[in-house]
Order: sequence, then structure tokens, then C-alpha cells
Amino acid sequence: MSGATVNGTTANGTTANGTTVRGSRRALVVLAPGPLTTVQDLGRRRHGHLGVGRSGAADRGALRLANRLLANPENAACLEVTLGGLKVRATGDLLVTLTGAPCPATVTCPEGRTRGIGHASVERLPDGATLRLGVPPRGLRTYLAVRGGIDVPEVLGSRATDLLSGLGPERPAPGSVLPVGPAPAEFPVADLAPAPEPESGVLMLDVLPGPRHDWFTPGALAALCAEPYEVTAQSDRVGMRLRGPRLERARDGELPSEGMVPGALQVPPSGQPTLFLADHPVTGGYPVIAVVRDHHVDRAAQARPGQRIRFRMAGDHRFTDR
Repeated sequence: MSGATVNGTTANGTTANGTTVRGSRRALVVLAPGPLTTVQDLGRRRHGHLGVGRSGAADRGALRLANRLLANPENAACLEVTLGGLKVRATGDLLVTLTGAPCPATVTCPEGRTRGIGHASVERLPDGATLRLGVPPRGLRTYLAVRGGIDVPEVLGSRATDLLSGLGPERPAPGSVLPVGPAPAEFPVADLAPAPEPESGVLMLDVLPGPRHDWFTPGALAALCAEPYEVTAQSDRVGMRLRGPRLERARDGELPSEGMVPGALQVPPSGQPTLFLADHPVTGGYPVIAVVRDHHVDRAAQARPGQRIRFRMAGDHRFTDR
């Protein structure tokens, strides 16, 4: 949901004719969105037969942790912030938390006092206070959750923004007012949670052989796991284009389109794989040589451009020459 008004009220708490509104609804007012901020929850389920992807948070574990800290339902909508830069102002007293990629974060109160806030901790954001996020030194995506959740309208049962299909709320822009829902009946039981930080070195991801690994030459799966791949700048919520050893095909032609999943490593004719993430297409026509195991897809979503990734074959698979 974007724009300068919500329910006829502007970001500074006045109506369109300039009348001040008393007791207006709690909200986050976006002052600066940074490089990319979107509203995300856990996505749209059971709509694949309609050609609608799930979307949702790229790092689902970080979103779940944020909601757990605030005693929100685990699917409550949060803000997914890529490489920091977000600046918001509170309308009403709010409780917030940050998870995912740790970043410098400061709160400036209305009277001008500024303080730093912690990561994966429950913090008070008073009425009129401003929260500013810096660039995380490692990792890519930070999650800002508020007690009560971001209460924008649902589309097909979800508040997630799908950048590929265009479904869901628009990307927040300066002046956007994001309503906050009612606080849940339960209260937070912890004000801090230990959380592992995203890795800054070579990221190891477990994979399983894909449904079309037989489309590749003998040794292609071994080549995939033998050397690291670099995350290129041509990466987003749809997927990460990787640069590394070329994966040679054993046959020509293309497949009829077939279903895709997060973590699929699809290989176009260039031989350089693309790792699909949250906003991946529902179907694709390039062969999938391997699939990142579900518990490592969140880790992949925190890889930054320029970072290197290595793949490790999980289970008892043995490389063979066919």
C-alpha cells in the first residue's frame, strides 16, 4: 500500500482539507525506503494452479523470529529491507524488532535525542520517533516487524509483494503510510533472542540432484559442487544469477515449461546457473540440475552480490560417469 494517505488521513495526521485528526490509527510513515523495501509475510499458498507464485519473505526464518519476539502470529506482515537505508516515523507508540541481516539502527525521539537499538531485541518506538537503518556489514535483507503487524489489505490471502507478478501492496515510497494492526492478546515473553548472523565468507549450501540432471554431461553435478560460484549483480528477489564453472548439457533443445520451486538451480544455454528465490516464476523451460534444500534457501537469500557460494551434495548421492 503506498501513497500519502490512508483512510483519508495524510502522513502528518491531517485530513485532505487540513483538519487535524486526534487519536488517528497507529502506523509507520515511510520517510525514505532505501534501495528496496517491500511488505512481506509468509506468502500465498495453494495458488500455483492459478499461475500465482507463493512469494513472501526471502528469509522466512528471520520473519518468523521477528514475529515470535513480538508475540505476533508467525504470518504477520513485516518490512523486508534490502541493504538498509529505510527511515520511518511512528504514529502512536509502537514495539518493533529487527532480524535478518544486522545493521546499524538508531531511534531519534521527537525532542531530538538519538539512541542506538539492538538486533533481534524488542524495542519501543514512541509516537513521533524516527527509526533509521544503516547498511548491514554482512547479509543482505533485514526485517522490521511491529507488534500488531503491517495491516495493509490482503491480495489472495497474503500481504506479500511479489515483484515478478506485481501482486500485493506497492513498494513503500516516501510519504507512504503503513497501518499497524491491533496488538495480539499475548505478550512478548523475551526481549532478546540469540540469532546467528549471515555469513560473510564462502556460503555452503546443501543441494539434491534436480529432476533434469540427466540433461547434463557426465560430471556436471560434480562440477557444480567442485568450485565456488560468485553471486552476480544481476540478482534480486526472483533469483540469483551465478558465475562459475560452466555446466555442459548432454542434449539439445528445451523442455516444455514445468513447475519451479524456491532453491531450484535452473541452467540456461549459457551454462551459468540461476538460483531461484521467493519471487521465482511458477514455471520454467530450462532444465534444473539441482535444488537447494529448503532449510538452506533462507541462507541463500542473505548472500550479497560478489559473495561466493559452494554447493554440497546432500544425502548418499554418489557422482558417477553415465
